[in-house]
Amino acid sequence: MFNKDTIIGDILEQAPEKSDILLEVGMHCLSCPAALGETLEEACEVHGIDVNEVLEMLNKQ
Repeated sequence: MFNKDTIIGDILEQAPEKSDILLEVGMHCLSCPAALGETLEEACEVHGIDVNEVLEMLNKQ
């Protein structure tokens, strides 16, 4: 289960299939070294995305 403090790099490592969701919501710089070290909340803030909506999508089974 992912949360606001989950690091983007950890999401991609633990569940690479979730990258499609991140790309879909507008996070197109997933391979950028800075992005890999950001929390989900930080990345959402930078991209103007609602972190709670992204969490809901990422945590769906």
